[in-house]
Amino acid sequence: MPTRITTLPELSPRAPDSHKGSFGRVLIVGGSRGMSGAAVLAGSAALRGGAGLVEVASPSEVQPIIAAGNPCYLTTPLPQDASGRLSTDAASVILQRSELADVVALGPGLGMSDGVCQVVRVVLTEVLKPVVLDADGLNALGQLTPRPQRPASAPLILTPHPGEFSRLTGRPITEVQANREQLAAEFPPGPNVVLVLKGHGTIVTDRERLYVNDTGNPGLATGGTGDVLTGLIAALLAQGFAPFEAAQLGVYLHGLAGDIARDHKTEYAMVATDVLDHLPSAFLHYARKCQRSFGFRV
Repeated sequence: MPTRITTLPELSPRAPDSHKGSFGRVLIVGGSRGMSGAAVLAGSAALRGGAGLVEVASPSEVQPIIAAGNPCYLTTPLPQDASGRLSTDAASVILQRSELADVVALGPGLGMSDGVCQVVRVVLTEVLKPVVLDADGLNALGQLTPRPQRPASAPLILTPHPGEFSRLTGRPITEVQANREQLAAEFPPGPNVVLVLKGHGTIVTDRERLYVNDTGNPGLATGGTGDVLTGLIAALLAQGFAPFEAAQLGVYLHGLAGDIARDHKTEYAMVATDVLDHLPSAFLHYARKCQRSFGFRV
């Protein structure tokens, strides 16, 4: 079994002469007809997570909706099919936009189509920068035969919930839930792959290390919270955290924001935007824990 990790990475104070280019650029590829909110949540979480610049690329018909969702990120329209999902032509545009990014997050709200599967294949095989793959990106990966071979030097973070992990591994969900640590530890197929198996006690592992998160509550079991996590992890990657540490700190802060939201909203009434809204409080709490100052009094 991997070495169990219990300590969290620390955030460093920001230099007084920092600018938006100092904290990385995140490209979020997400959204489709009827699921534009997933891309809004992921892009907004990347901003709240501290990324200097965030760009959200989506099928052209939902781009205006996503642009209206938050004025603080950039948006890019992508070629789409008749169902409002990415077409195969979107892959070349995404490759061009990824050249400007430090991190690519792919999957929230994409839906399933041949075009989405092609985009996932191209991104995994040709984008050498860190990639966070979530939601329909994971579902597409599970359908691709043979599985795309990502270059060994290219970091990849996979963030499945138990159902998505079941589809990736071919194991029943009951077996996944009964053997979470063992199956998670066995899964990462390469030296630069980190798995985030979401759920009660979210697991982060790269085969050599394993972290079990202790924040979070059942109120997070609502649509959109995974999209918030995707954007947050991508933001931490863009700021220079190594993949394992970005995933580890991301799930901790995400769960902590959920705990703070629960205290205000209850587990029953929480929604994903509550988690997003309480990310600043989670960072403040963590700053106090680390005895650090991030431009405000701790």
